Amino acid sequence: MSKEIANSIPGIGFLREAKAELKKVTWPGKKQIWYSTLIVIFFTLCVSIYLGAIDFLLTWIFSGILG
Repeated sequence: MSKEIANSIPGIGFLREAKAELKKVTWPGKKQIWYSTLIVIFFTLCVSIYLGAIDFLLTWIFSGILG
């Protein structure tokens, strides 16, 4: 397929540019991915414990007021 025909197909230019940009990406190593995953899990647990405590506290307060 000639370049002229390939360039006339919609999206081909975008795919070429995307491929060129992906070659410029510096991908993280296994160690960095592992630490990032642990950080996400840690903060997710912290936020869930915080929200659970707030939920428990508000449920306790409102059940005392309304109950």
